[in-house]
Amino acid sequence: MKQAIKCPDAAIFFVFVSLFICAASPAPSPGTTISLYPDRALPSLGVPETQAKIGNTDETMIFNVSNPTLELLRPRADHSNGTAVIIAPGGGFVGLSYEAEGTAVARKLTEYGITALVLKYRTIRSPDDAMHMPSVHMKEMETIMARAKSGIPAEVPTFAGEPHAVEDGKRAISLTRQHAVEWGINPRRIGFIGFSSGAFLAADLAIGDKATRPAFVGLFYGGLRTPVPTDASPAFIAATADDPYLPNDSTLLYTAWRRAGSSAELHIYEQGGHGFGFKVRGGRSDHWFDEVIWWMHARALLKE
Repeated sequence: MKQAIKCPDAAIFFVFVSLFICAASPAPSPGTTISLYPDRALPSLGVPETQAKIGNTDETMIFNVSNPTLELLRPRADHSNGTAVIIAPGGGFVGLSYEAEGTAVARKLTEYGITALVLKYRTIRSPDDAMHMPSVHMKEMETIMARAKSGIPAEVPTFAGEPHAVEDGKRAISLTRQHAVEWGINPRRIGFIGFSSGAFLAADLAIGDKATRPAFVGLFYGGLRTPVPTDASPAFIAATADDPYLPNDSTLLYTAWRRAGSSAELHIYEQGGHGFGFKVRGGRSDHWFDEVIWWMHARALLKE
């Protein structure tokens, strides 16, 4: 079921609809969709998965995800370098900005010989209305906004739905490793990047179980998860100075990574707000993708 919704005031709608939602995204070229779990292995949310068109844009949010998947987009065989990146869209663990923070990024990565996989991870149940705002997320929003206004650095509490998303992230990494030879991937070069709530998920994985820890992570306008081990995944961290929701979190991430002795690179752009993504704003945040590619190049991730 699809419905049109208007872009609400940013102070009300928080992270999951502030991520690219008012920006157009080209229609994705379809990839191969792989289920993360056997059929009916997971309990259903009890409502069908839905999509909501965002205003007059090409962007679509996906809600009520019970059956997580990976969408595989591969580069040309003669262009592949063996590196893979799993992408986790944002959406506050309520919805997924699947095109703008998923397939659009994946298509761009394949241009550089990278195998890209978009993770459609489980979300919490949301009402079938224009706002799709469950009460638990409203309370989470209030906590985040109060924290941002206070200016006091603190770790963001765990979100409802985050534990299931972490399970799905671990499963995605394991599945990608299992199919590494088939998909032309070096199993030691599987990274994970996330946007907003997807960045919290990426941080969880970067400091979590070694068996499912990514080779590297990209953390875009997300927040801190602790404790950070000495061998946490090398991290590329990017955010803006005018992020209204997570104003200090990129600095917290970088400091925690460096204090632990783990590798991290931090980019704080002067302007761009929350969810700058591929939005063209005429500023430095427009070039975040180029800088990710340079970072990957410097880490020898683009060589065969």
